[in-house]
Amino acid sequence: MAHISSDMCEMQLNGVSDVMDLLHIDVETDVVEDRPGRGDALCSKNVLRKQRHWERQLAAKKSKRKEEKQRRKLNREHESGANADNPQLSKRVIKAITKERLAEAQSTGLKLCVDLSMTDCMSDKEISRLAGQLRRLYGSNKKATRPFHLFLTDLKEDSRLYRECIRMNEGFLNYTMDITEESCLDLFPPETVVYLTPDAEEALETVDADKVYVLGGLVDESIQKKLSFSRARELNVHTARLPIDEYMTKKNNAKNFHSKILAVNQVFDILLTFCDSGSWTEALQAWFPLGKGYVVAPDESLPPPTQT
Repeated sequence: MAHISSDMCEMQLNGVSDVMDLLHIDVETDVVEDRPGRGDALCSKNVLRKQRHWERQLAAKKSKRKEEKQRRKLNREHESGANADNPQLSKRVIKAITKERLAEAQSTGLKLCVDLSMTDCMSDKEISRLAGQLRRLYGSNKKATRPFHLFLTDLKEDSRLYRECIRMNEGFLNYTMDITEESCLDLFPPETVVYLTPDAEEALETVDADKVYVLGGLVDESIQKKLSFSRARELNVHTARLPIDEYMTKKNNAKNFHSKILAVNQVFDILLTFCDSGSWTEALQAWFPLGKGYVVAPDESLPPPTQT
């Protein structure tokens, strides 16, 4: 009987062990099934979809910027044909030639002022954008075969723009241009000044060596109308606009957007190319931004090129 009882106990213990093994397996199985991941998978799909959409948008913007950059590069290469004829020139020689041209422009070049008297009404972001535009304007003048004599007028040393130009533009205080707190009328007779503003009635036909051309140094994201025109009226000087209406036509676009408002460096690039080529068509086609909703008009509807 003792032997039978011992066998019974062993069988019961084995049964309990088997049950525990089964329970252990079930617990492990439940743990595996309850692990996080299935719910996260749905969330991850949404995140990935949004990320791919954002990446596509970013790629499209990069492609557009690359195309615009390439177009500008081709324009500059076309303008600087003299450098193409001397491909073996070292950087030091090119730098010396550039410095000589800019120095000569200080005495014989066409005169252009950037009127910086309107910066008080601009935001910090707009001030930074204007500082960048002035850097690009100066860069274009350095590369020009016939650079302008540049003036930054009404630029006070304690102003936000002055500080931002020093912060953003390396070597700003060594730029070969005149930086002054005086206005353009402190420097030149009123009858010689032509203030370029998109709101002027008269179109600029040519660039005269006896005139001083003034660009309104203004970045206005709030689109306050006629600020530069009002400034010109305040100075009581002659006004003119780029001949956009005469040489360009509106182009249909999805947003039905058309604007003649350009950054100061864009206006300057157009003037530089016109002075070099004598052709408003060439200048506007090279530098008028594609996104502004205008294209150069067909040749048959254009006036003849102007001699400069």
